[in-house]
Amino acid sequence: MKRRDFLQTCTGIAVGVAASQLHRLARAQAAEASQAGSAIVIDPKPLFDISPYLYMQFMEPLGVTDSSVEAAWDYHREDWRRDFIETTKDLAPDVIRYGGLFSRYYKWREGVGPVEKRPWMRNYVWGGKETNRVGTHEFVDFCRRVGAEPLYCVNFLSDGEKRYATTREGNRSGDAREAADWVSYANDPDDTARKAHGVARPYGIKLWQLGNETSYGGASTFTKDECIAATIQFTKSMRERDKSIQLIGWGDNGWAGDLVDRAGDHLDYVAVHMMGQTPLRNDTVLRGCRYQAEPERAWAELMEMVGARVEKKLLALEEALAARKSKVAVAITEGHLSLAPHNANPILAEWLTGVYHARVLNLYQRHGARVKIATAADFNGTRWTTNAVIHQTPSGVSYLMPVGAVARLFKRHNGTQGVAVKSAPSNLDIAASRAGDKFLLHVANTNFSGSTEVALSVEGLAVTGGRVLEVAPEDPRQEISPLNPEVFRPREHPLPRAAVLKWSFLPRSVSVVELECRAG
Repeated sequence: MKRRDFLQTCTGIAVGVAASQLHRLARAQAAEASQAGSAIVIDPKPLFDISPYLYMQFMEPLGVTDSSVEAAWDYHREDWRRDFIETTKDLAPDVIRYGGLFSRYYKWREGVGPVEKRPWMRNYVWGGKETNRVGTHEFVDFCRRVGAEPLYCVNFLSDGEKRYATTREGNRSGDAREAADWVSYANDPDDTARKAHGVARPYGIKLWQLGNETSYGGASTFTKDECIAATIQFTKSMRERDKSIQLIGWGDNGWAGDLVDRAGDHLDYVAVHMMGQTPLRNDTVLRGCRYQAEPERAWAELMEMVGARVEKKLLALEEALAARKSKVAVAITEGHLSLAPHNANPILAEWLTGVYHARVLNLYQRHGARVKIATAADFNGTRWTTNAVIHQTPSGVSYLMPVGAVARLFKRHNGTQGVAVKSAPSNLDIAASRAGDKFLLHVANTNFSGSTEVALSVEGLAVTGGRVLEVAPEDPRQEISPLNPEVFRPREHPLPRAAVLKWSFLPRSVSVVELECRAG
């Protein structure tokens, strides 16, 4: 096809063309892309369904360490902060999980019923006390208002930590009966306790996790065999109350294989946490503020960590499950970039980490045949830079950190089925998906200083138009704060019509490319 004819055909797509013209256009675009030297070519065949729970956030009462839940509650209005609600709606998480280490000593009955009768509780891990002002009703209400599914961590015999059975405040451990009673309170239409609290309709909580970092405590927590035995006991008790719930068992630190061998029939997901995302180099500049003098070296260190830390662990987990021929899905219910000082490194508020987070989220989506729940951050608070959402206190704005800005972009612009990238420049990290005739590319340019121009093509289909949503700060050290809470909001650009559909990805950029396609 001559260039003039090609351009005329492209223009004709806007008003409709014959199937033969679309077929010729698709072939011409593929030929032009193959000759362009640098191209992204998409295989349109659906590989797997992308989970409706893939993009998760994780909320935990963190006491004096980071007043996450308390800081999000407006005691003047007795409701969630309006800015927190709006920011979370914008982030659009699929799931919000409540629990963490806090679940080892959480007693769910203390967080239901009349607010004035709820007791305060000691936060053993994170310091201080918690008011229980936010309990089951308030958390589920929050999730429904922001469009997310609630996920609760149950008190799993305190993950085996016997000290919680004999605290000064009494026995804080929870058994299988207690977990099952919570399921009934939440989901049984006829539960008398919930109705006595003025809630006639059940909450319908589908997702429940057993245990949190059970294998991380050494001798203080369960052994693997104890964890598996307790998993079977808890799942049986909880499913007796509601057979429709989905249950998540703990399988990190090499426990996944044995867990699914012995308890796989009782579980829908196996949970791991992507902790340990730490620098590879002994002389790293990612500890403290050294990166500020060497941002390009910091960038290089971040890029090398993705494969060596996150991908390596994910591949080992998938291999263990495949060896057992298990169909149990993976739930990455915690995980964040772990840089000193602990949970408070300032680089996490700068765009230097934006592409790192994009690559981690792309990795999870590319493995979407197995990974069905995942997060790349803690959820909310006032101090931790590992959070997706930061609250200015005592009042003001809530805003998204770089990891939250990337999660928002990818979640809000995504397909329903994963597809393969057949070819692309090596410096572009891509997760591709489709929704009908629309194809969506999540693209992270790992090049620190150079743009990458590519031609765009979808095999067997004619690309008839599209747009790019791009986050590409000029300064790699661009920071976010209450002074500029929208600095990482994406900019929209239409894809120009041309003989070859091309786009230039700016250095250090994170983008979504949306391609409208038609078949001949």
